[in-house]
Amino acid sequence: MHVGQICSRSLVTCNGEMPAAELARKMRDQHVADVLVVEDRGGRVTPVGLVTDRDLVIEVVARGTDPNQVRAADIMCANLETVLDSELIYDAIWHMRKRQIIRLPVVDMHGTLVGVLTADDVAEFLASELTEVARLRKRNPSLQSSYLAPR
Repeated sequence: MHVGQICSRSLVTCNGEMPAAELARKMRDQHVADVLVVEDRGGRVTPVGLVTDRDLVIEVVARGTDPNQVRAADIMCANLETVLDSELIYDAIWHMRKRQIIRLPVVDMHGTLVGVLTADDVAEFLASELTEVARLRKRNPSLQSSYLAPR
C-alpha cells in the first residue's frame, strides 16, 4: 500500500507571514497540534515548514515574546522532511523511525502538498494489518501452525 492511500488529507496550513497569535487561534479553532507552513510556487502549494503547539510555547510564550510580533516563519521547523505519496508505507515508517519524526508531509512527484502522514495514521494501518493476519486462522481453521503449507 502507498502512503497516499492512508495519509490524512484534511490539512491545516498557513503562510510564513501569519503572526503566532493568529496561528495559536487557528490551532485552537481547528483542534490541531500543528500547522503546515506552505508557499505557492508556480500554482503549487508546497510545504516549507511546520509549527507545533510546542513551538509556540517554547519559542513565544516561554520567552515572553509578543505573539503578534512573531511570524510562523520565525518559529517553524524549516528542515522539513517529506515523503512521496507513491512511496510504500513501510518505507515511510522506516523514514519516520530513522529521523525520529511523528508527522511527515506527503507530496506528489511535483512537490505539491497532498497530505500528512502521522504516527496515528501508521498505528491505525498496522493495527488493521495485524487484525487481518489474526483473522486468517478464524477464516480457515484448517491452517496449520507451521511455516509449511499443508500437504
